[in-house]
Amino acid sequence: MKNESVILLQDLSDDGILRLTLNDVGRRNALSEAMLTELGRTFAEAGENPDVRVIVLAANGPAFCAGHDLKEMTAGREAEDRGRAYFTRVMAQCSGVMQGIVNCPKPVIAEVTGIATAAGCQLVASCDLAVAAESAKFSTPGVHIGLFCSTPMVALSRNTANKHAMEMLLTGDMTPAARAAEIGLVNYAVAEDALTETTMEMARKIASKSSMTLATGKRAFYAQREMPLAEAYDYASQVMVDNMLAHDAEEGIGAFIEKRAPQWQDR
Repeated sequence: MKNESVILLQDLSDDGILRLTLNDVGRRNALSEAMLTELGRTFAEAGENPDVRVIVLAANGPAFCAGHDLKEMTAGREAEDRGRAYFTRVMAQCSGVMQGIVNCPKPVIAEVTGIATAAGCQLVASCDLAVAAESAKFSTPGVHIGLFCSTPMVALSRNTANKHAMEMLLTGDMTPAARAAEIGLVNYAVAEDALTETTMEMARKIASKSSMTLATGKRAFYAQREMPLAEAYDYASQVMVDNMLAHDAEEGIGAFIEKRAPQWQDR
């Protein structure tokens, strides 16, 4: 599966791992309108593609993603409303992409090199898992230019403890990869020459599971997180019942008892 898009490359392996590579190097892989459109469309298509089991989001160049394209945003101020309608549309588009990643039934792993700032940090935080090179850095630097990173805050605050999120948001300082791993923004910080193999090993491990089970679990994880405790248990219990009645759960349990490898049918 190849994509001719210049700014977002696609490569689907035989084992169902779709690598998406941000490739707008000249703009530091900024979330321009074009990039947001590509990401939104691609994640939606991948979510519906039965050949895709896991998605890895990587990037070319020295920046994973530098956030919104500030030159585009500044040009939007030329409208009579000083850009209100344009800013509203772009923020909605960006929020839609982030929610699309969360709502995508396929697990999404960020493979981070370089810097991930502002909405780029939001992009990493929106992925289900993240592996970063030890040289990678993260920040929500809006306070430096009079613009609080309010939308990145949504994803950041759902990945890290409040005080860690607020430290990043209020200071705008760069957070090294090792610290990002400590506070839960990424899973691992690894040597740069081991980054892709570490990420792909994780992806292959996940891809070997039933895609029905993964989709069920991912959907339930994000849904229950927003519920009060009792409601979350009621919801998760019903999910568990439905999951137990699915073919792959019956097959998996049977295979475990019979000490054999399960044969998934993804249903």
